[in-house]
Amino acid sequence: MQNPYEILGIKEGASQEEIKAAYREQVKKYHPDRYQDNPLQDLAEEKLQEVNEAYEYLMKNGGKTGYDSSYSGGAGVNGYQNQSPEFAEVRRMIDRGNLGGAEALLARSRNRNAEWFFLSGMLSLRKGWYDDAVNNVQTAMSMDPSNMEYRNAMNSIMASGNGYRTASYGRGYTSNDELCRMLQCYCCADALCDCF
Repeated sequence: MQNPYEILGIKEGASQEEIKAAYREQVKKYHPDRYQDNPLQDLAEEKLQEVNEAYEYLMKNGGKTGYDSSYSGGAGVNGYQNQSPEFAEVRRMIDRGNLGGAEALLARSRNRNAEWFFLSGMLSLRKGWYDDAVNNVQTAMSMDPSNMEYRNAMNSIMASGNGYRTASYGRGYTSNDELCRMLQCYCCADALCDCF
């Protein structure tokens, strides 16, 4: 993200009131209601997101002039600074629980790189589609084997999957369980003869 003061159209060191006034002006300018059914709608949404991030950054830091140029919006906080704005938005949507919006953005994306597969995997994981999540993250890892974020995510997915499997063994969900064998015999006997 560029300098938040520039995004809001104010000088560095502006007061809290000046920041708030500039923010309100920018929100009015890029509000989604003004761009419905307009070819510039996506651009206005991106700009509004940028305005919101700049305002949030300045309000959290009390409008101090010590702007850190390494700040890159929500993405920089989590360590994914070098991604496209499109994928940064997908991450934000997944983080906020807007899975439908994230899925729609991914479906529209033509850039099917490692990041795309990783985000598809994270989306699947949030939906509870474990196998799809594993497949997508594995694809991302094969496309970018040096990416530690992908590797850590895969390790986390596999560890949580192992936890479920381990927990199930203690709760009678294995084929060695006596009750399970009895039910299998009952089902077989019932299928072979109508004696039950």
